Amino acid sequence: MSGGITEVEQHGIAPIPPEEQTSRPRDLFRMAFGGANTFATIILGTLPIAYGLSFRAALAATAIGVVLGGLVLAPMALFGPRTRTNNAVSSGAHFGVVGRCVGSFLSLLTAITFFAISVWVSGDAVAGAAQRLFGFDGGAVLRAVAYGVIAIATLVVCIYGYRFMLLVNRVAVVLGTVIMLLGVLAYGGTFDPGFSGTGTYALGTFGPTFILAVVTALANPISFGAFLGDWSRYIPSHHSKRSLLAAPFLAQVATLLPFGFGIATATLVADPADYITGLTAISPLWYAIPLIVVALIGGLSTGTTSLYGTGLDFSSIFPRLSRVQATLLIGTLSVVFIFVGNFALDMVSSINAFATLIVLCTSPWMVIMMIGFVQRRGFYDVADLQVFNEGRRGGRYWFTRGVNWRAMAAWIPATALGLLCANTPMIAGPLRNIAGGVDISLLVTLGTAAIAYPALVKLFPEPAEVFASAPAPATIPAVPAEA
Repeated sequence: MSGGITEVEQHGIAPIPPEEQTSRPRDLFRMAFGGANTFATIILGTLPIAYGLSFRAALAATAIGVVLGGLVLAPMALFGPRTRTNNAVSSGAHFGVVGRCVGSFLSLLTAITFFAISVWVSGDAVAGAAQRLFGFDGGAVLRAVAYGVIAIATLVVCIYGYRFMLLVNRVAVVLGTVIMLLGVLAYGGTFDPGFSGTGTYALGTFGPTFILAVVTALANPISFGAFLGDWSRYIPSHHSKRSLLAAPFLAQVATLLPFGFGIATATLVADPADYITGLTAISPLWYAIPLIVVALIGGLSTGTTSLYGTGLDFSSIFPRLSRVQATLLIGTLSVVFIFVGNFALDMVSSINAFATLIVLCTSPWMVIMMIGFVQRRGFYDVADLQVFNEGRRGGRYWFTRGVNWRAMAAWIPATALGLLCANTPMIAGPLRNIAGGVDISLLVTLGTAAIAYPALVKLFPEPAEVFASAPAPATIPAVPAEA
């Protein structure tokens, strides 16, 4: 790849030149794991305890959510090596080159949420650790300064681009893992695996609350769906599907470390809903500095993995903006959300609501793309995917005015039905009691997309040209190109 680590990356969402596809699946593992081996994931791990679950129930719910989410996420690594662009642009093959803006919206939703979590949690951890270490209570001013420093550092890494991000994530994987393992020494003497819960379930009874915890954990791997292509596009297509599928799945399984750290330590604090303050209060002095390191490195890792991809997307939707300019714009808007959410609104409730939206909006989009990948036998026209980005019209993926209405007609009702069935503290749909209070929104949204899209393609065949030299399978009808 041309350019060094400290040179600003010039690539936007145009296809990566084949000679610059020098990464390997293990780099994808580092990016995915490094972006999740942070305080943001630790916070998600604390939520099942805050919901009222016991340690064992929280651990079981989290493991189920992580594994299921990893299985759904893994196929999203297959697009980048073939299309040499990010997943939002790749989705134009299935949603249309204009309809792919759905993927850009999902990228923005995820970026704001996880950038906010990373900066907010890291800033609070730095402020809390500083108070514990130096006895200095800087209050809101110290927190605001910490937010600003971490946000600016994150933006700088994003602007430098993929190579710099890869370096940060390599450091984050090693340091984060070592420091969290040191937590065994810091808290092991007071941890009780028999912790029975707070006695009050967030949704009234055990069953619905357990499912809520599963969906909370599942939000983490699902959040990477729109971003895997940002990094896998640097991997040559000759790597095996098995290695490409294994990298993101194993990265998510590895996140059971930060999840487990959050679950275990949340049982020790006085109020799991005020985790950061409680954790810094019970931490031994020698562990305060490692906490600051995890907060800073982890904040950079999570923030960059989410913000980088959104900068790519918006530089293509608004061609006058370069990748750097788009990144600065989205980053600035995200910082505003952080300050308003933390100092004017309930930040935790806001993040819970956004996490639910990410799962219910992104998972059916991912299902449609996976089904499309199988139907097209992995064939993608790299040049025609760039039609909208280059201000042109036509091409294989133009469909009807740039939108494949079949995919949209599957995604919209799948998302809507999921929201109607949701049963969370912040988002409770009118159909939330359809299964006795158990949140079945994820099953509904996945099932609807998995049934509706193939049915629509069968009833209303897609243009034959989208299959190109790999003709449509006999079970999938095709018609001439649409207007």
